Amino acid sequence: METDKKRTAYDRQFKNDAVNLVVNGGRSVREVARDLGIDPNRLYHWKRKLTQEGSDAFPGKGRLSPQEEELRRLRRELEEAKEDREILKKALAYFSKHGK
Repeated sequence: METDKKRTAYDRQFKNDAVNLVVNGGRSVREVARDLGIDPNRLYHWKRKLTQEGSDAFPGKGRLSPQEEELRRLRRELEEAKEDREILKKALAYFSKHGK
């Protein structure tokens, strides 16, 4: 028999507060996780992410970090430049043959 588990979404403030309890509250990750009813591994992940990314951590559902947004924009621009180059190559070949 299959059980449907609904994924719980936690907001940015909850994650920051949970990590703050560990870092500044002097409590262990396992203790805080047990009190909040979350998996300790999830709290370890949040702590690591907050330490590495600082205020950019936990951008929210569907939102990207500033670095990821920049990367996405640059990839899109690169694809457009490649398409433009291919069009120009074809135009050059066409006019080279038919221009005489």
